Amino acid sequence: MSNRKNRVCPVEKADSLDTKIRRWLQNPGKILKPYIHEGMTALDFGCGPGFFTIDMAKMVGKNGKIYAVDLQDGMLEKLKGKIQGTELDDIIILHRSEPGRIGLSVMVDFALAFYVLHELPSMDTFFQEVASILKPGGQVLIAEPPFHVNKAEFELTIQKAKNAGLMPSEGPKLIFNRTVILNKER
Repeated sequence: MSNRKNRVCPVEKADSLDTKIRRWLQNPGKILKPYIHEGMTALDFGCGPGFFTIDMAKMVGKNGKIYAVDLQDGMLEKLKGKIQGTELDDIIILHRSEPGRIGLSVMVDFALAFYVLHELPSMDTFFQEVASILKPGGQVLIAEPPFHVNKAEFELTIQKAKNAGLMPSEGPKLIFNRTVILNKER
């Protein structure tokens, strides 16, 4: 991949991940509406400060759960500060992952990996693990920035997902993004 592979976005840049401009370009509610529904259990892998997590929690409601997973305690602390003392505190479960691993055994209906796969030491490991916790009929939305991941690299990403048993379909059309939906057979 590109020269930024395996370089994790530092906590010091967390505020730049949750801005009004980004919300306008990548509105979590609009992007995720076709995939997340009331009562689901979902995973936000590489959640950072919770840009997508909070909207995901509102979408699954009080009968659902969101597993917000990040490698960095600082990112999870920022998200915790946003939800502590709110109704979302009961819906969002914070989980610190290990490098290149999700580290959950709970089954999920949906997983999101937005702008994070190019940072992983092994996408093969990620796809095998996500396939093992994805319920039959479940979906994964992958989005990668084209300024870090070129077309050939993204095609390789899709091939690695296929190797893990996840079948690609067209992802949402987003400006400045490469996207794919991965489906686990029923």
